Amino acid sequence: MYIEWTETAAEKIADKVQGQGYLQLKYDTDGCGCVVSGVTALWWVNEPEEGTEKVETNGIPLYVEKSKMIFLDEVMKIDFVPEANSFQLKSPNQILNPRMSYFNKI
Repeated sequence: MYIEWTETAAEKIADKVQGQGYLQLKYDTDGCGCVVSGVTALWWVNEPEEGTEKVETNGIPLYVEKSKMIFLDEVMKIDFVPEANSFQLKSPNQILNPRMSYFNKI
């Protein structure tokens, strides 16, 4: 799996994740009713959760749950959309989350 950060997204996330911690691409299924209906979000955490794996990126390190990788594409891009004030997760095949949230869990 490879995730590319756009320049805009890298700058925006760098402002948010200062200090000690790890950035995780969380596939959140709470309240979704079904694991297939999960929603991706960026979580800033003290430690990567058990069962996560560091994925290759062009910059900021990112961890993804191994068991949820099946719901994601092999090549993805994280962008930032100023008009929506949110991140966007997309691949060459689809937009996985047009308004991806960031949560500081520390």
